[in-house]
Amino acid sequence: MPTADALDVEVDGRRLRRQQNREAVLDALVELFDEGDYTPGTTKIAERAGISPRSLFRYFDDVDDLHRAAIERSRLTAAPLAVIDIDPAAPTAQKVASFVEARVRLHEAVGNAERATRLSAHRHDVIAAQLRDGRAFFRKQARDVFAPELASNDADLLPAIDALTSIETYDLYRTTHGLSRARATTALVTALNVLLEGDR
Repeated sequence: MPTADALDVEVDGRRLRRQQNREAVLDALVELFDEGDYTPGTTKIAERAGISPRSLFRYFDDVDDLHRAAIERSRLTAAPLAVIDIDPAAPTAQKVASFVEARVRLHEAVGNAERATRLSAHRHDVIAAQLRDGRAFFRKQARDVFAPELASNDADLLPAIDALTSIETYDLYRTTHGLSRARATTALVTALNVLLEGDR
């Protein structure tokens, strides 16, 4: 008869295998996101993870739960990139350059997960809430950094800054217009400078 210690080792081993398999599934889905496949089927995910399709939902409630977990992990990994340390009192052009560079770093890091988020949001309340919270965070960040400029301009300026520096606009530059990261950065800096310092 197995000893208590042996049973504990067996239980710990099962927990470890479960956690490893769960992480393998998340790795697989994130890899598929990175390859541009934002809505892969369960068979494809399971094959990439090295498990059977039938066992996929031992680790997740359903496909939406799996997507939510993968998106959340991608966001947590990139969270340090979302922090911007810019003095609102600095010259506008200096703030614009720093702000755009920070946003570009973040968009490059989380772009694939964010595309998956937008595709999944209509099916899953938790993912939709994550999307809304993220947008609110970035809007507040822009409001804080450009507070002096916003104080002396009309109410339409913040939505314009928010839209211009959003991942949707960055995607448009990178995919539809085929701009390199450097050219997209330059285009955003130019546009934001015109918006904040041009004739209004």
